[in-house]
Amino acid sequence: MQHLTLTRPDDWHLHLRDGDTLTRVLPHTAAVFGRAIVMPNLKPPVTTVAAARAYRERILAALPEGNRFEPLMTLYLTESTPPAEIRVARESGFVHGVKLYPAGATTHSEAGVRDPANVYRVLEAMEAADLPLLVHGEVVDPRVDPFDRERVFIERHLAPLVERFPRLRVVMEHITTTEAVQFVREAREGVAATVTPQHILMNRGALFEGGLRPHHYCLPVLKRERHRRAVLEAAVSGSPRFFLGTDSAPHPRRAKEAACGCAGIYSALTALPLYAEAFESAGRLERLEGFASHFGADFYRLPRNGERITLERRAQAVPAAIPLDGDELIPLRAGGEVAWRVVVPNGA
Repeated sequence: MQHLTLTRPDDWHLHLRDGDTLTRVLPHTAAVFGRAIVMPNLKPPVTTVAAARAYRERILAALPEGNRFEPLMTLYLTESTPPAEIRVARESGFVHGVKLYPAGATTHSEAGVRDPANVYRVLEAMEAADLPLLVHGEVVDPRVDPFDRERVFIERHLAPLVERFPRLRVVMEHITTTEAVQFVREAREGVAATVTPQHILMNRGALFEGGLRPHHYCLPVLKRERHRRAVLEAAVSGSPRFFLGTDSAPHPRRAKEAACGCAGIYSALTALPLYAEAFESAGRLERLEGFASHFGADFYRLPRNGERITLERRAQAVPAAIPLDGDELIPLRAGGEVAWRVVVPNGA
């Protein structure tokens, strides 16, 4: 297959940041994706509908002229989030989920949740309002090996939560393990997962290719090859429980190449071609459209995009760096190439 035309896709897990970074990275996503679930872990975090509205306006103001991209906003769940804010969020029409960050688990998660039991009243309000919960599924426990934190989170927190709130729609973000795949496959209706390009293209060996590779460091961290294969098999399975979410996360080079480097991989520049590579490697390229364009929209109960885009199997070079606010942003596959390219972007 040399060309693949599909419904314009959506990104169901995206970091855009703010200010100059937002202006620099937004065009990379907006040129290809119709919509994106935008993460709320700014500083300060987006904890209210009013803050989400203001952030949405900044995103729309940064869009290239004529672009039809729609940001789908989220709230940052804290232990002081009032249940009444959930009702306001549902009525807003532009807030589409609430993000649970375990406190200290990842970038700007300090204001997150220490114990899910502390937000049960908010989860009850979300269940009543039918507003999805989006979960960063890792425990924050120094006694737990970093490569086991996803599995332990499922056992300690996520499985009991899903059972306690049987009507709450839940997305386990950026799954990385065989245990997460099994949990999502076997869970009750209303449980789904997003899958990133890095977790289906790379295993943890990519962190150490020729030396320590800070631009391959993300959270959850890359796992063993058997986990990569399991997540890839889930993504290409055709199950509507698994759909595209890049978790594309821009950081300046100085924040990545540091004594205590930031977690996050920037994939937005070539995200859809990267997914095409992964699906082609599994011999399931024909299933990319469901994963990228249908299943997420269906889960969020939004209409599928009406526009079409085309991928061509023709290699494109990935720049070694992208200018970013007096520094550089290093994209995934920097200085290399991807086997596919988008030739009809933005629904043209």
